[in-house]
Amino acid sequence: MTPVLQLSDVTFRRDGKQIIDGISLTVNEGEHWALLGPNGAGKSTLLGFCAAVTFPTSGHVHILGQQMGRVELAQLRRFIGHVNPRHRLQYSLSVREVVLTGITATIDTPMRWTPSPEERDRADAMIAAVGLTHKADDVWPTLSQGERSRTLIARALISEPRLLLLDEPTTGLDVAAREQLLETIDSLDETHPEVASVLVTHHLEELPTTTTHALLIADGRTVAMGDARSTVTTDNVSAAFDHPVVVGYDEGRWTARAKATRIIEP
Repeated sequence: MTPVLQLSDVTFRRDGKQIIDGISLTVNEGEHWALLGPNGAGKSTLLGFCAAVTFPTSGHVHILGQQMGRVELAQLRRFIGHVNPRHRLQYSLSVREVVLTGITATIDTPMRWTPSPEERDRADAMIAAVGLTHKADDVWPTLSQGERSRTLIARALISEPRLLLLDEPTTGLDVAAREQLLETIDSLDETHPEVASVLVTHHLEELPTTTTHALLIADGRTVAMGDARSTVTTDNVSAAFDHPVVVGYDEGRWTARAKATRIIEP
């Protein structure tokens, strides 16, 4: 296995508060990790390390074998695809134009930049991969949230990343759109088998069937870590969320519900 991402005993302090407290994580090529935990657990900070945008207070971060702080960050970021549903555009771009900004690593299309025919073909191939060929010329404000999320996955993939980060990608989606997006994420296991991924969420129902590993955190510390089936369990999830939760698993998908604390008489 080739490590794509290694966090070694990382910590992070802000305004005297310990946000991350000694977390270690190794993500290998082709693995798909879920990062789970309640609000305020430190998930976003941890994802910032993975994206090479936040430096830990102590500990080390290696991405593709390069240590943060000893390599040009822009060089690392070219190999990282980042899907953030809160993506904000200044201008009204089409689906194709948004996907092409993945090549330039910018939010909007750079001035005086014209994509080559090969780059346009690659954008169209990525758009087709996420099932949006019929929407390629539609502009961002007219898209549903689900279509935007799939567009951002195509944008992340066009630069041929080795690490894909998905920051709560199903935020704001209804059930049908969520399932469409999860099907798209699952399909990447076949179309991009070498790409490793880290998906952040606090809803077990939002985990793709291709999830291979999981890291559960609470209060900036590791609660449990390992292969997904043995990590995303009733005991571990209840400990991470500090609430009795019953975890179910069926046909590759997880569910969670509150554990009954009293019997209601008929």
